[in-house]
Amino acid sequence: MAVDFSLYLISDRRQTGGRDLLDVIEAALHGGVQAVQLREKDLSSRELYTLGCALRELTRRYQARLLINDRIDIALAVDADGVHLTEQSLEVGVARQLLGPDKLIGVSTHHVDRAVAVEQQGADFITFSPIYATPSKAAYGAPQGLDKLRNLCRQVSLPVIALGGINAQRRQAVLAAGATGCAVISAILAANDPCQAAKALRS
Repeated sequence: MAVDFSLYLISDRRQTGGRDLLDVIEAALHGGVQAVQLREKDLSSRELYTLGCALRELTRRYQARLLINDRIDIALAVDADGVHLTEQSLEVGVARQLLGPDKLIGVSTHHVDRAVAVEQQGADFITFSPIYATPSKAAYGAPQGLDKLRNLCRQVSLPVIALGGINAQRRQAVLAAGATGCAVISAILAANDPCQAAKALRS
């Protein structure tokens, strides 16, 4: 399955300002989001499945991709387009055996060595973060910056989705550094108008 998206939205229901997560994501899809990662780590399996089913229906309506963070079982249960693996997840090869050849596997990376390794293991794309300072990625240390992003993009042939502190004003610099696209959380979910925020990030 091809990586055919450049605007990747990662869910976080705590950043919607009290609005319903599905309503905010639908507005974002209407504005041009092409892929959604369901990442609500604290939900039970049943809650995650229920939310995943609703998101599967929404993303299909807008012809967008749906990926599930870490949970291969939920991805299979809701017929998502794939999974996004973290550094604590199963290895790419094991995930591929479980998912089969037709699902996407994305992997979180924070340094070049891991990016090169997961490419060799058969990942379909990577996220690289944090590019800019952002509270959600503070645990991963200082921002990587554009120079490290540029260097990583030269060393892998996989699509690279840049993540961390990216907004409409920074998007062009990220793409110019070699990224295939950008992933965002608060830039859309916390926006007063998620649809317009998505449009600005696509323009």
